[in-house]
Amino acid sequence: MAQPLAFILDVPETPGDQGSQEPSPYDESEVHDSFHQLIQEQSQWAAQEGLELQQREQEATGSGQQTLRRPEGTQSTATLRILASMPSRTIGRSRGAIISQYYSRTVQLRRRSSRPLLGNFVLSARPSLRLYDLELDPTAREEEEKQSLLVKELQSLAVAQRDHMLRGMPLSLAEKRSLREKSRTPRGKWRGQQGSGGVCSCCGRLRYACVLALHSLGLALLSGLQALTPWRYALKRIGGQFGSSVLSYFLFLKTLLAFNALLQLLLVAFIVGPQVAFPPALPGPAPICTGLELLTGAGCFTHTVMFYGHYGNATLNQPCGSPLDGSQCTPRAGGLPYNMPLAYLYTVGAGFFITCITLVYSMAHSFGESYRVGSTSGIHAITVFCSWDYKVTQKRASRLQQDNIRTRLKELLAEWQLRQSPRSVCGRLRQAAALGLAWLLCLGTALGCAVAIHVFSEFLIQSPEAAGQEAALLVLPLVVGLLNLGAPYLCRVLAALEPHDSPVLEVYVAICRNLILKLAILGTLCYHWLGRRVAVLQDQCWEDFVGQELYRFLVMDFVLMLLDTLFGELVWRIISEKKLKRRRKPEFDIARNVLELIYGQTLTWLGVLFSPLLPAVQIIKLLLVFYVKKTSLLANCQAPRRPWLASHMSTIFLTLLCFPAFLGAAIFLCYAVWQVKPSSTCGPFRTLDSMYEAGRVWVRYLEAAGPRVSWLPWVHRYLVENTFFVFLVSALLLAVIYLNIQVVRGQRRVICLLKEQISNACILLLGSALPPGFPVPSHCGLSSCRFLLWGW
Repeated sequence: MAQPLAFILDVPETPGDQGSQEPSPYDESEVHDSFHQLIQEQSQWAAQEGLELQQREQEATGSGQQTLRRPEGTQSTATLRILASMPSRTIGRSRGAIISQYYSRTVQLRRRSSRPLLGNFVLSARPSLRLYDLELDPTAREEEEKQSLLVKELQSLAVAQRDHMLRGMPLSLAEKRSLREKSRTPRGKWRGQQGSGGVCSCCGRLRYACVLALHSLGLALLSGLQALTPWRYALKRIGGQFGSSVLSYFLFLKTLLAFNALLQLLLVAFIVGPQVAFPPALPGPAPICTGLELLTGAGCFTHTVMFYGHYGNATLNQPCGSPLDGSQCTPRAGGLPYNMPLAYLYTVGAGFFITCITLVYSMAHSFGESYRVGSTSGIHAITVFCSWDYKVTQKRASRLQQDNIRTRLKELLAEWQLRQSPRSVCGRLRQAAALGLAWLLCLGTALGCAVAIHVFSEFLIQSPEAAGQEAALLVLPLVVGLLNLGAPYLCRVLAALEPHDSPVLEVYVAICRNLILKLAILGTLCYHWLGRRVAVLQDQCWEDFVGQELYRFLVMDFVLMLLDTLFGELVWRIISEKKLKRRRKPEFDIARNVLELIYGQTLTWLGVLFSPLLPAVQIIKLLLVFYVKKTSLLANCQAPRRPWLASHMSTIFLTLLCFPAFLGAAIFLCYAVWQVKPSSTCGPFRTLDSMYEAGRVWVRYLEAAGPRVSWLPWVHRYLVENTFFVFLVSALLLAVIYLNIQVVRGQRRVICLLKEQISNACILLLGSALPPGFPVPSHCGLSSCRFLLWGW
């Protein structure tokens, strides 16, 4: 049997060396000696123990076969300490040796916490057994005694210390589970009454049973909540079968769910909830719902908390109603009223500010995670030998882990092959010409879509007979949705004619082209809403119309996505398998699907001011999109033919979500708040020249209320109205992003230097270990150095 490296390099001590030489970190026989000493003291008398130890000493000195001498070529002290701290020092240790080591640790923990020992024995009477060479492989009886003593010591420890000790033991999971069950004692038992029954013992058992039942119920509820989340098992399955590139789409969808949930929580708490608690008087009888409102958002949905026009401009905790002349209610003595216009304005602003902070933090965190190492060189051996999780016991989980490792190896090998095959100069020129032509066609397509939407929207404005029909409200969202659906397919056909070397570059180019298309369409629509519709609907509630229009765009985008999934993936798979007799399935288009998510999220942010419940609609849509896309992916799509490692995709998606999408929506809302005149017939800002003026009116009201709230006007004047504070916050956000990028770059440089130092140390170690005349390699990879040190 292979012996531990620490025992091979150990030198037996003599009585003269005992007092002068300190125990080294690789001398593990001391642990066994101390443990054997404790067993003898607990089981035998002192006289019998002395006789047995003397007999063992005579046998050891007579045979001389139990001790192992150090070879002639001794190592230095520093080398021995390094070797003793390596993982290979525990190779060959028996189970009893491990139990004895952790038993001694539990004794030390008990002594630190001033707990009583197992027996009342005198420590000064313990002779040193370091001179005696004990057996490294004890018998089964001694092993059981050691285990029983270890269980008793574990029972005397605190629960946190016991769990920490069990997790650190190098034993199998079955043995750890057995030790945990044996060391678990009822907490209700009193010390000193463990053998006696009675009322106290029954109450303790009952309390312990209740605690265990509550703990099991909590674990069951947690497992049930984890099972309800749509990204628990499905994400692992998707990552294992289709790779990290397709998985990045679903992770991005999960991030959008979190953003919308956070924003909707603020809006419900400070806008929707107070208005539901104090509903305003309806201007007339409520219209009858026909079912078409689920698509148009009009009809019976108009006079609900769904849209802007339902919210009043009065104080909600005052007995007076909404004043017709726009004056404020006189507040009661002793408190401040809940001003609905102020709450509406600043809640939307606070929601956007918190979303911006969260988005910047997520982007910086994702950047640090994806660009921390900077390269995948040397990771192939680590993926092969160190990726398996040995705690996995279920067949389904082990199958998922196999698929994950296999897909990751394919991605790593594809990336390595891409680096090994550079393109010639002529090939690069042909590629540049094809790229230029494709870019011109894609830009022309985006410009043509924007012009077509502008012309069609002007036609709808100039035809008032179509505006009175509720079904005609779906025409513009349908046209825009069809253009959003068809133009990416044209770009995809052009991308198939381009000679892209890297599939990552192909996805990035497709994302840029689809992004330009979405920005052109959204820019035209924003001009249509705030430029043309406000002028046409000046005597009506134009905010309701814009909110309903954005709701219709969101619903139509979801409907067309379902049709595209049905005909673009399911029908194409059936035709390919039944008619064309091919086994190839369509691939999942990452660029188009990700831009659809960003497009829908941008519509949600644009409509928050005019429809406070629009994020809830987006949450429902994202949940349905997740299940539909997951089912279609597993049934109708295949893994990418050219696997690639999507290490930076999440960072790219968050960056596109932050700067073009969120920044554009923020500019749109700022223009609507500061420049556009609100409707005079509906909404919380009906009597004001701009939405922002609600803050100034409230400040004047606070100044007249008394000196107790005089600090609030100061805060509004210097922190809200002052543009310097806005620029300061923006500069701080940009500085945080810049510093985070610089920190990550510095970490990458340090990691490269450490890799170089490890490689040099590996070469020096090889030079000292190999025999003279043997050629030493000039470069040693990091993975090779790791396995070399592990085995040596």
